[in-house]
Amino acid sequence: MTIEYFTAPTPPTKLQILQFLNPRVILTDLEKRSYNNLYKGYMGERKFCNLLKKELPPKTIILNDLLLKVNNTEFQIDSLLIYQEKVLLFEVKNYEGDFYIQKDNWYTVETKQEIRDPLLQLKRSEYLLRQLLQKLSYNYKIESYVVFINQEFTLYQAHMNLPIILPTQLRRFFRKINIPTFKQTEKDIKLLRQFLKLHNEKSSYEQLPHYDYEQLEKGIICNTCNSFLSLINYKKLICANCDNEEAVESAIMRSVKEFHTLFPDQDITTSTIYEWCKETVSKKIIRNILLKNLKMINKSRYTYYIFKSDD
Repeated sequence: MTIEYFTAPTPPTKLQILQFLNPRVILTDLEKRSYNNLYKGYMGERKFCNLLKKELPPKTIILNDLLLKVNNTEFQIDSLLIYQEKVLLFEVKNYEGDFYIQKDNWYTVETKQEIRDPLLQLKRSEYLLRQLLQKLSYNYKIESYVVFINQEFTLYQAHMNLPIILPTQLRRFFRKINIPTFKQTEKDIKLLRQFLKLHNEKSSYEQLPHYDYEQLEKGIICNTCNSFLSLINYKKLICANCDNEEAVESAIMRSVKEFHTLFPDQDITTSTIYEWCKETVSKKIIRNILLKNLKMINKSRYTYYIFKSDD
C-alpha cells in the first residue's frame, strides 16, 4: 500500500493573534518586530513547502510544522520527509542580505552583528528526533539541513561540508533525491501515523501577547488594507480606504474566526459578534450566517455556536 500525505504549514498562533490585533490596537515596538519576524519565517516555510510539493514525487510523505516531545523536551520541525526508511529534516530560514561565518560564528555583513547560529537549532532537533525514533524502535537514518529559501540571501566563508542548502542549490538538491526507484514502505506509513499521533497543536512555551477585549477597536476589518468596512446593503460591505468590496457572509465569518482566535474561551453568540462587528450588520443577518456556518448549541434559554470541526 502507498499513500500520499502532505501537510501545509500553519501560521503560528502568536502570528495570527498579532495579525488580528494590529488593526485594532497600537502594537508595541517589540510586538511589531515579533510580528514581522514570525510573518517572514512563515512565508519562508510556505515557499519551501510549495517547492517540495512541486519537485518531489506525488507519493512522498511531507510533514510541516511538527511539534513533538521526547523525554519531556519539546522540539519543533519546520519540514520533514519520510521515504525509503529514511528521514530528511529541514530547518527553513528566510534570511535576507549578506552574511558570513568566522570561527564558527555567524554575522551580518552590513552591521557585523553576531546572529544565532542556525546550525545549533538543527543539531538540537536532529538529536531529539533521533531519541524519539529510538524510543519508537525505528532505526531510520536521519539527514538534516538548514535551508535558506530567500533568493536575496548570500553566505560567505562557509565550509563546503556544512549541512546547508543555499537558494541556488535547492533544485539540484531535489533532483538528487527525486530518484526513479522511489518506493514507500509499510514502515514509512506506520511512522507517519506515529508522528501524527504524537504531534502537539500548541507549545507549552509559547508566550502570547497580553490584551483586553475593552481596549480593542470594534468593527469588520478589510481583508485588503486592514481598515474598517462599511455596509452598502444587506449583502455587501465596502472599504472607504481602498474601495475593496466583500460579501457580508464571508466578512462576518472572518470576523468570527478572528474573535474565536483572540478569545477562545468566550462563547460565540449573536450578541457578541454583533458587538465585535460594531453593529455594522444587523443581528438577524448575523444569526442567519452563524446558523448556516456553525453548529448551534441550545442550553435552556442560552444559545451559542461552535465550529463544526470542534464538535
